[in-house]
Amino acid sequence: MGAYILRRLIWTPILLLIVGLVTFLLNFYGPGDPVQIIMQQYQDPAVVERVREQRGLDKPVLVQYGIYIGNALRGNLGESFKYRGQTVASLIGKRVWVSSQLGLAALILSIVLGIPLGMLAARWQGRWQDTSIISGALLFYSMPVFITAPFLLMLFVLWLGILPSHGWGGLFDLRVVMPALILGLPGIAFIARMSRNSIVEVLSQDYVRTARAKGLHELRVYWHHVLRNAMIPVFTVIGLSLATLVSGAIVTETYFGIPGIGRLALDAFFARDYPIITALSLMIAAAYVLANLIVDIGYRFIDPRIRYD
Repeated sequence: MGAYILRRLIWTPILLLIVGLVTFLLNFYGPGDPVQIIMQQYQDPAVVERVREQRGLDKPVLVQYGIYIGNALRGNLGESFKYRGQTVASLIGKRVWVSSQLGLAALILSIVLGIPLGMLAARWQGRWQDTSIISGALLFYSMPVFITAPFLLMLFVLWLGILPSHGWGGLFDLRVVMPALILGLPGIAFIARMSRNSIVEVLSQDYVRTARAKGLHELRVYWHHVLRNAMIPVFTVIGLSLATLVSGAIVTETYFGIPGIGRLALDAFFARDYPIITALSLMIAAAYVLANLIVDIGYRFIDPRIRYD
């Protein structure tokens, strides 16, 4: 197990270097000159060339990337083009915590509601309850944010008046409920459907029939024999969802005025703020690599039969 983790950790910086290079090349050869973006309406050719030389943008692209990686290893991710005088690290650092709280609330909501719904649907397999739960899950899963958000706003804010409509106050503030619910609805639907299918498959196994034949209580059969094996694919989805905690939600954060990573990414794309775009790409790639590693390690504790050489 230790050797496997070590191999994965060795490959992580190589993967990040590749992701960073691809993003850097797209920024370099993409539309818009970084210096022109910085200078905006100021078009003095002499000043433009001096700024280009000061920032090292006159060097070959691979040299620039090497300088960028060297600075990034020291914690220097550059300065934002859009937010003059602010470093990329400070901008991301302030916003990633906001997105992480919102993503965590949505993930908890998806797990707490999705798994029990999947268990109930599997328990009532083939009945109208099963069809109703899965159909409702698919309905919410297929609805985009720009449809669910106005509907929930009308329901909880306009008609019932029990929730605030916008803003951000942290994980334990009422203003987190609405965006977390909107983000969590697709997760609830997906986890419920996956849990249901996985549990139905496990219920047909011989060891479950044997446990029931021994006279074990149904709750014990579910807890000791069904859930542990059925949760492996569900754990994969939940584990990979951890990476989304730092990636933000562009539409939801913009809709509710939440100062998170999604809103920052949207502003950076429209402003062609290449330092922020590159840094976000590296951060999200690192999050997915770490989430994959956590999932692989978790398999070993969920199913002791799994071994890593």
